[in-house]
Amino acid sequence: MKIVAITACPTGIAHTYMAAEQLKKSAASLGHEIKVETQGSMGIENELTAADIESADAVILAADIAVEQVDRFEGKRKIEVSVQSAIKNPQGIFAQLAG
Repeated sequence: MKIVAITACPTGIAHTYMAAEQLKKSAASLGHEIKVETQGSMGIENELTAADIESADAVILAADIAVEQVDRFEGKRKIEVSVQSAIKNPQGIFAQLAG
């Protein structure tokens, strides 16, 4: 499965990047492709391209704040979870996508 994700927390420092890292590790271990955009104190990093989004089978929004430019994902299958869920139970998120 090809997935795009955004991680964002209120302070946009540690948890944003921890969630991104956990999603990447879990995706790799499950055989999925993933690209993760972070929206934190440094602004948008690793920004998803239109091609990334178009080719994705699903979208994960792991955020505790409003995600910028969320309209990019219109018509895509998406799940929204907390940053803590992405850090503590990333495999559970992928199970939801598979279900």
